[in-house]
Amino acid sequence: MKTIQGPGIFLAQFIGPAAPFNTLEGLAGWAASLGYQGLQIPTSDPAIFDLERAADSDAYCDEVTGLLAAHGLQVTELSTHLQGQLLCVHPAYDLQFDAFAAPQVRGNPVARTAWAHEQLLLAAKASKRLGLKAHASFSGALAWPYLYPWPQRPPGLVEAAFAELARRWRPVLDAFDDAGVDVCYELHPGEDLHDGVTFERFLDAVGQHPRANILYDPSHFVLQQLDYLAFIDHYHERIRAFHVKDAEFRPNGRQGVYGGFSDWADRAGRFRSLGDGQIDFKAIFSKMAQHDYAGWAVLEWECCLKHPEDGAREGAAFIRDHIIRVADRAFDDFAASAGDPRTLATLLGLQP
Repeated sequence: MKTIQGPGIFLAQFIGPAAPFNTLEGLAGWAASLGYQGLQIPTSDPAIFDLERAADSDAYCDEVTGLLAAHGLQVTELSTHLQGQLLCVHPAYDLQFDAFAAPQVRGNPVARTAWAHEQLLLAAKASKRLGLKAHASFSGALAWPYLYPWPQRPPGLVEAAFAELARRWRPVLDAFDDAGVDVCYELHPGEDLHDGVTFERFLDAVGQHPRANILYDPSHFVLQQLDYLAFIDHYHERIRAFHVKDAEFRPNGRQGVYGGFSDWADRAGRFRSLGDGQIDFKAIFSKMAQHDYAGWAVLEWECCLKHPEDGAREGAAFIRDHIIRVADRAFDDFAASAGDPRTLATLLGLQP
C-alpha cells in the first residue's frame, strides 16, 4: 500500500489583486505558512503561471520548481479547468464562457475551440517538463442542456454529443500520452462527464484511452446524491487526482437536488469548508489507502459561509490529520506461523 501525498491546495479560488495572492511567490509563502506541501496551479493567468513559457522552457520550469522548493513546496498538478471547459461549449453558454477565453478569440466559437485545444496541448508539454504524472481539467459539455429530457430528447442526441466530445478530446489525450501524463477529469455537474455512467460512456467513445482518468471530488457526488464511497470501489483504477472538498445536502419540503435557482446559501445542496459538511472523509481516506492511491490530497475550497482564508488555514490540518500512513507489515505479524510447503500440507491434512 502507498501513503497519500499532502496536504496540497488548489490556488484558483485564492488568486486575487492584493498581496500575497497576486503572485506565485506570494501564494507559495502563504500556503507554506499554513502547512501545505503542494500547490495545484491553474494555468489561465500568466501573471501566476505562464503556460506558454512552461511548455517551451526548461529554465522557466526550473524557476517555478525552485521558487516552490524554497518554501518546501511541490507542484501537485497543473489545471486547465477553464480551457478544458472551452473545448466543448454548447451555444447556449457561448456568451458566459467567452470570459474564460483569451480576448482575441472571444465572440468566435470556432477560434475559441481551437485556442482551447492549443492550450491543452501546451499543458501536456508543460506537465512533462515539470515531471508531473497527472493533470486536472474539465471535459466541457455539449449535452448538458438536455440533461432532464423535457421535451423528450430525439434518439441519438446523447450518442452524437459524446462522439463529438471524444473527437475533440482524442488528440489531446494522445498528446498527454506522449507526455506520460494522465488527464484527470473533475466529474462535475455542468460537464458532460459528471458521474460514473457518463465517464464510462466517454471511455467507450475514446476507446478506453489509458490517459482518460478521474479527479475524484466527493462534494459533487453529495449534491447529486451519488454514493461517493462505492464510487471509489468502482473506479479506483482510474482515480489519479483528488480534491478534498466538503458538502452537505439537506432537502426540505420546498427544494431538493434541483434547487440551483436559489442562491448558494439557500440551496439544499451546498459546498462547505472541510469539516463543516456531511462527507465521511475518514472513510474516503481509508478507501484511497486500501486501493493504493499514491497521488496528492488537494484542498479545493468553496464555501458560501466561511471566509476563504479560514477555510484554507483549517484545511491544511484537516487533510494532514486524515492522511493514513499505511502499514509496512501486517498487524498480526507478531503471531507469525510457518508457511513452508510441508507445514501447509500438514495443516490441510495432506501430509502423512
